[in-house]
Amino acid sequence: MAVRLNENQEIVRDIKEGLKRTGGYCPCRLERSDENKCICREFKEQIADPDFEGYCHCMLYYKSRD
Repeated sequence: MAVRLNENQEIVRDIKEGLKRTGGYCPCRLERSDENKCICREFKEQIADPDFEGYCHCMLYYKSRD
């Protein structure tokens, strides 16, 4: 298992700017809660799932099963 940044640098740049603007909360979600603080709870649960492979909600991170 490995977690890495999205290979698309434009997406990474835009999401990182959004994280700075929102104080670390996922810029793709309207609600500002602990579960939406990057790395969000949803992606932490996906990381823990051995069968999950894919991007987090905002596509900043990618989890592979390798």
